[in-house]
Parts: sequence; structure tokens; C-alpha cells
Amino acid sequence: MSAELLTERRGSALVLTLSDPATRNTLSEQLLLAGVEALNRAETDDAVRCVLLRGAGAHFCAGGNLHGLASRRQQGPEAQGQMLDRLHQWVESLRTFPKPVLAAVEGAAAGAGFSLALACDLIVAAQNARFMLSHARLGLSPDGGATWSLTRALPRQLVQRWIWLGEPVTADELKACGLVALVTPEGEALEQAMALAERLAAMAPNALCSGKALVCGAFSQTLEQQLGTEREHFIKNLFHANGGEGLQAFLERREPRFE
Repeated sequence: MSAELLTERRGSALVLTLSDPATRNTLSEQLLLAGVEALNRAETDDAVRCVLLRGAGAHFCAGGNLHGLASRRQQGPEAQGQMLDRLHQWVESLRTFPKPVLAAVEGAAAGAGFSLALACDLIVAAQNARFMLSHARLGLSPDGGATWSLTRALPRQLVQRWIWLGEPVTADELKACGLVALVTPEGEALEQAMALAERLAAMAPNALCSGKALVCGAFSQTLEQQLGTEREHFIKNLFHANGGEGLQAFLERREPRFE
């Protein structure tokens, strides 16, 4: 049985669960297609304020299924290329999704599983979480955008070491590098990620979307361009109904009630 994506609404959060515990939630083409479709639906659903990505059972995601990889090697480059296209489409969808995306990581986040976690806006990881890019041990190279994410956040030599040696990295180590937002006791990543999602849900969704767009766009803009983009977003949000509510609530010394 190949991995499937389970969807569940918890309050204003859409929880996406990578589900194939017997293989540590390795990825399937069916799951990847479902991931893109779920995000497309959630983008236009105002009731969904954020998305939370997790793995079923004791692990987040062990990446690609090696039996499937061996089978596609027999089929030829086109079959593997299609699988990678599906993976990369979902990674891009997670990156460009306008609302907050959180990863709740327990156990292994290996290979493309690590890449998926990195594509999320915030990672909440349990003490037992282990992140690794073990491709080189199989004579392979990284996929899923891990090299893009890591080289924008960390020194080149550290990234190169992780890619070449495939050593497991702990949640505490990633937090020290600024890549994990919160480290929790084992078994509590989902619970604490949900608590964080609830905090985000109480905030102005337009402001959250602007914050994400500004941060993501900053990589490809000059300072002058970024200042211009910030100007546009600030004015748009000031004259949004939530901007008025936020200012009024502050002046009245009460909690805001955002739309």
C-alpha cells in the first residue's frame, strides 16, 4: 500500500498527515498530487487560517520509497523525472502558499522529508526528531529544494558537510541554527504546533499573508525594490478593515477581533 495524505480540520487549521507508518511515511506520487490539491483548496477557503504538516505514527517522513526508486530506475529517467516533478510542485506550493504553514516533526525527517519540513514557514520539532540528507550514502544527490533552503540560511561548509556525510542533525542543533522555531518533549510536537497555529489564527490573516510574501520575496529583490514592496503592503493593510480594528482595539485597550 502506497502512502496517502490524510486531511483533517482542527479549528481553523488544516492538518495534512503523511500516512504510511510501515515505511516511516515515505512519499508516493498519489500523496504528492493530493498535497498540491489540498493547498489549492485551502488557499481560497477563508475558514482555513493555517496549514499544519505532520507524519503518522512515530516519524515525520523518511523521504522517497527506495523500492519505488529502484522500480523507476528500471523504467527509465522519464518515470523518475515525473516523480520529482510532483515532489517539486508540492514544495513550491508549500513555499508560495499565502497562509502560514507549520511542520510538526517527530522522529525521522530524512531526504525529501527534510526538504518538505524546510519548505514550511515554521518547524516545531520534538527532542527525538532527527533531520538528515542521506542521499550521498546511496550514491545520489538531494532533491526537494533542500540545497536552496539550507544555503540561504547556513554557512556553505556546514551545508556541504550535511549533504556529503548524511549525518543526523538534532532538533536542538537546528534550533541553534535558526531553522527550528520550537523544540518540544517527545510526543508533543503536534500539540504545541496546534497551539502555535491557534495563536496565528487569532491574528489578522491579511497581515500574516503580507509578512510571508515580504520575507519570501526579499531573497530576489534589491533593498530599493523591497522598500517599495513594503510600502505597498503597509498601505494596503492600513486601509484594510483589520488595520482599522487593530488600531481601534489598541486605543481602546482591548483585544482585537480580526476578520
